[in-house]
Amino acid sequence: MSLPEVLLWQALRQRPGGLRFRKQHPAGAYVLDFFCPRHSLAIEVDGEVHARGDRPQRDTDRDEWLVSRGITVLRIPAREVFGDLDAIVRHIVHTARG
Repeated sequence: MSLPEVLLWQALRQRPGGLRFRKQHPAGAYVLDFFCPRHSLAIEVDGEVHARGDRPQRDTDRDEWLVSRGITVLRIPAREVFGDLDAIVRHIVHTARG
């Protein structure tokens, strides 16, 4: 895991809002950074590489595949994890409870 993923995982392991997450969760041909099965919520931490080459289209294809299976995808820029982790966690909890 990248440093932003490690930092977010440390926060998610505390079960914010009573939510339980899995890390590196398999979903078809993909591996999700984090997944909350109760709310079918995938959390993806996107570093700089996600803006390069064919990666944006690959991410779009992946998100469409997940959504077609009832999974909500929340993409979080890695730089935001460094900026305000507490706000990110609150946003994840709010999204899960949707």
